Amino acid sequence: MPATDGPAPAASGTGLPGPPDSGGRLGGPGPGRSLLGRAEEYVIGALIAGLGVFVLADTATIAVPGSSNAMGPRTFPYVVGAVLVGAGIAVLVATARGRVGAAEDGEDVDPNAGTDWRTVVQLVAVFLVHTWLIERAGWPLAIAVLFAGAAWTLGARPWWRPVVAGIVLALVLQVVFGTGLGLSLPAGWLEGVPLIDG
Repeated sequence: MPATDGPAPAASGTGLPGPPDSGGRLGGPGPGRSLLGRAEEYVIGALIAGLGVFVLADTATIAVPGSSNAMGPRTFPYVVGAVLVGAGIAVLVATARGRVGAAEDGEDVDPNAGTDWRTVVQLVAVFLVHTWLIERAGWPLAIAVLFAGAAWTLGARPWWRPVVAGIVLALVLQVVFGTGLGLSLPAGWLEGVPLIDG
């Protein structure tokens, strides 16, 4: 006589219950989570693509001094903007095709947890501040703010470690791009400092 109550049948040969079914029971994924996951993926893709468009538009306002170099201060931001637009479009296309990201079995992740929108908004805000600072305070400070802000938002503690790391990274990049590659990156507050100002 078949049982009417009790745990769901074990997955084949494993002795473990199968995944939840469409009603929330063990057997398969629920449609509610799938729709929510796709909506979140669409929003993330649109935000990434929109951020890329903003970077491309803002990069066009960067002043380019007369130089014989093929590369200039707009080159790197243009590359970043193009990558962001491409990544955002790729996320939108993949989501439209039903390829919604899912946690792997081995990941210590709650599959029912929603997107941490506070972290997303903070990262977007840090990037916008970075782009605003490039022309006004210089490339080194803008990079330091971007690195330190992103690292702190993602959980780097204590706060002074990402700040110190961001400053060191900013100065190294400024020397490499400004002096090593001869690119005219805006030094901002450090204008006139040997090596830093190229």
